[in-house]
Amino acid sequence: MNAPQTLQGDIPVGNWIDRLMPAATRPYLRLMRLDRPIGTWLLLFPCWWSAAMAADGLPSLWLFVLFGTGAVVMRGAGCTFNDWADRDFDGRVARTASRPIPSGEVSPTQALAFLGLLLLVGLVVLLQLNDFAVKVGVASLLLVFPYPFMKRITYWPQAWLGLTFNWGALLGWAAVRGELDLPALLLYAAGPFWTLGYDTIYAHQDKEDDALIGVRSTALALGDATPKWLWLFYGATLALVAASGWSAGLGWAFWPLLAVAGCHLVWQIVKVDIHDSADCLAKFKSNRHFGWLLLAAIVAGRLAS
Repeated sequence: MNAPQTLQGDIPVGNWIDRLMPAATRPYLRLMRLDRPIGTWLLLFPCWWSAAMAADGLPSLWLFVLFGTGAVVMRGAGCTFNDWADRDFDGRVARTASRPIPSGEVSPTQALAFLGLLLLVGLVVLLQLNDFAVKVGVASLLLVFPYPFMKRITYWPQAWLGLTFNWGALLGWAAVRGELDLPALLLYAAGPFWTLGYDTIYAHQDKEDDALIGVRSTALALGDATPKWLWLFYGATLALVAASGWSAGLGWAFWPLLAVAGCHLVWQIVKVDIHDSADCLAKFKSNRHFGWLLLAAIVAGRLAS
């Protein structure tokens, strides 16, 4: 089986979408980034972390399945809206010019109709949760829709993305407990710092194009000082996660596994080459490993409590 290739920009070809799916569906599946699942993982892990921390023993498999489904759908909705809002910018950036909307495979009107369908599916998933969790989930839309416009008004759009992508830290706890408590708030506070780290690394791929077209990012704001800032971002992430675990009463097993997860973040900081786009992408994607390590730490800590 041939490995996926990049035909143009950041669109992989020759993967399961090309091999298995009808031609008419392929642009929409790519619009959802189903062939690039890292964003789904980054959206999903805060939900799983929080649900596992709030659980009495092992976390609910049913909730994990619901959150997994919701993350796929809502990440797809977010990407669709982001690409619709950025269609003119994306057409002027080499890495994104071949995406479905700027390339003409999906019209802006078709994209909005598809967005409506995804939001409807997401609502169906959300309604499986308790009433309080439904309200928490709906509130996330106040962050989702302004996000694509942040890069036009601030050099820190990654901070807004962090508030948006880590909302699951509140939703997971609400789905289990029907309320919000200090551990969930501390875990949510950790999330934006994590996102500031990994998405600043990611943004270094586009810094030259972004500077030319007037799009702002933390990669442009921090420049060569990025590795120093990563110590702050990831250090704050670990400190707040630790505070969350302590507040939740996690047992001894949480702490050594949290240290292992922390070592992964240190590895990113020490090894990342912000002038190498391929390395930036690889380090960005490696945050899936951090997500699994932290989930293991939380589950082990809950079982040991």
